[in-house]
Amino acid sequence: MKDKLFDSEAKVMDIIWENGRISAKSISLIAAERIGWNKNTTYTVIKKLEAKGFIRREEPGFICVPLVSRNEIQKAEAESLVSKVFGGSRRALFSALLEDEPLTEDEISELRALIDKG
Repeated sequence: MKDKLFDSEAKVMDIIWENGRISAKSISLIAAERIGWNKNTTYTVIKKLEAKGFIRREEPGFICVPLVSRNEIQKAEAESLVSKVFGGSRRALFSALLEDEPLTEDEISELRALIDKG
């Protein structure tokens, strides 16, 4: 995935992922309530998402359909963070995350299971 998802775009994608297929009008109503955006701002962001290939527009009704999953974006963002900030080292990322706050036993078990799986 070559295009970056900016914060404003991520907010709209969250609404789309929560609802699946959803009209642009409904997105703008939710964005107005949650974020305080006006309709024009929301429609501008929707058009950017469509141009980047994150969503598809269907007619009638300007229905927005996600073309990427939340999981795909999370993985791409995590890889970008590891590469850009931690020199490609996952170990350095985990060290930074674990340095200041101890994990619970449940969290340790979950992480251990993920490591064993990978």
